[in-house]
Amino acid sequence: MLESLGSLIGSPWIYAIVAVSVLFDVFLPVLPSGLLVIMAATAAAAAGTGATRHVQDVPDILVLILCATTASVLGDFVAYRLARRDGGRFDRAIARSRRLTSAQERLGVAVARGGGALVVIARFAPAGRSVVSIGAGAARRTSREFLPWSALAGLVWAGYSVGLGYFGGHWLGATWLATAVSLAALVIAGAGAAYVMRRPAAATR
Repeated sequence: MLESLGSLIGSPWIYAIVAVSVLFDVFLPVLPSGLLVIMAATAAAAAGTGATRHVQDVPDILVLILCATTASVLGDFVAYRLARRDGGRFDRAIARSRRLTSAQERLGVAVARGGGALVVIARFAPAGRSVVSIGAGAARRTSREFLPWSALAGLVWAGYSVGLGYFGGHWLGATWLATAVSLAALVIAGAGAAYVMRRPAAATR
């Protein structure tokens, strides 16, 4: 894996690429931000075992976590501010979807009660980050209510993703198999988060 992508992963530019991908996947959930984080972490793990001596520079896992977390919070905040400024348009868009309406209502109740664990869970669900960030802004939640939970969500997601890649690289080496197994674990976490988010909504029907 690193032989084919060494020029990218072994460059400081990997931090910028990860940051841009994580920043914008709140608007474009199809961006492979999780995959990029896992691949970079796998490279760091492989370097630690001496498997990538041909790569002069490899990502530092702590810097990678900080980079991904910061980009995640910044992206959340941009989406939150846009929705807060033009809440009417977002309200109309959300009202057309029962799923989005339910998610927005649940988010409002959770954040108001200081139980923003939903924000953390949603960070793993497909497009959950978008729903939560836009929903918080459209619902006029204050930044003090939303941003601390957004920061925690970004840190947990980044730590989990980096951990998957890092330990996968240690156990399986710098191979596509390590990346595939780590990515599968991230997808499973996303499926579980999506189930948790849907379950209360289904129970109220």
